[in-house]
Amino acid sequence: MTDKLSDVDEAERLGRRRARMLPMLAVIFIAQQVSFFASEQEASERLVRTVDHVKVGAWMVLSLVLLAALYTGGFWLKRRSVRALMDDEVTRAHRASALSLGFLVTILGAIALYFLDMVEPMSSRVAIHLIVTMGIAAALIRFGMLERRVHSLG
Repeated sequence: MTDKLSDVDEAERLGRRRARMLPMLAVIFIAQQVSFFASEQEASERLVRTVDHVKVGAWMVLSLVLLAALYTGGFWLKRRSVRALMDDEVTRAHRASALSLGFLVTILGAIALYFLDMVEPMSSRVAIHLIVTMGIAAALIRFGMLERRVHSLG
């Protein structure tokens, strides 16, 4: 019985931590993009360096990790019983709402960039980068805010 209570306590603690962490991860993720777009202008004027490939690779890896964390709830190295407690009906509803908003922001961002490209042409890399970043960041912020609301009430 004590193991069950400790699992519940750990799931509660990790849930609160996830609720605080996700919006901050979104801010870090967006801030990382500032350096990409600042260097993207310079990159079009010079040869592409190895460091540019590393930056894009790091962005891809971070994007995939954040997307996987959003989709699964994260905390992959914790016990299965704790993860199951963290993935209750409310959390699944919040995750679905966050992924839905992320999808909506992605589509609206793609439409906006389509029209913006008519006025100010941009490379496909920049457009893809913007679209993916907007969608993941919106979903992270939404999921974190919904989870924070639950944990502040409970």
